[in-house]
Amino acid sequence: MNKRDSLKKIEDKLRVLKESPLYEYRTTNNYFPVAGEGSHDATIMFVGEAPGRNEAKTGRPFCGAAGKILDTLLTSAGIKREDVFITNIVKDRPPENRDPSPREIEVYGPLLDQQIESIQPKVIATLGRYAMGYIMKNFNLEESLEPIGKAHGKAYKAQASYGPITIIALYHPCVAIYNNKTLPTLTADFATLGKYANKS
Repeated sequence: MNKRDSLKKIEDKLRVLKESPLYEYRTTNNYFPVAGEGSHDATIMFVGEAPGRNEAKTGRPFCGAAGKILDTLLTSAGIKREDVFITNIVKDRPPENRDPSPREIEVYGPLLDQQIESIQPKVIATLGRYAMGYIMKNFNLEESLEPIGKAHGKAYKAQASYGPITIIALYHPCVAIYNNKTLPTLTADFATLGKYANKS
């Protein structure tokens, strides 16, 4: 199965994921599931936590205020959005944009795992502590886990089924919405990602 068909199959599963605690909330509010978007041959894959209201209304990841910041950070690092793949662990909007629950991560996590296997990125950039925790544990880096305040900007070497991979922990772009003073830190962290991407 080629990448396009494989990713389409994941999207089809997501649409009818009735075992999800968020399925009824999605259908009641006429929201869309947010599978992800970008290049199927991406070297870099971004993994956030869960879609917000704008994302659930459009079915597109990072299309609201945090998405605008992400676009700015990508540009600052010399990375084109269309060259990367962007998704979340949880692929439906939690009520009131609350943090994803363990059960939600358990239900949606396998879909993310399948996306990673399909795209086979060389770099996974995690956005926020939930994404960092999930990805680090999945790639046997649990012993290296530390608070996002210490981990941000760091690169971790790991092994995927298809070869070596680098995981880079980043703050979620939304932190700059609440505290504009964090933008220089975010920019510096994305510069680290940009340097790595230029080597790929």
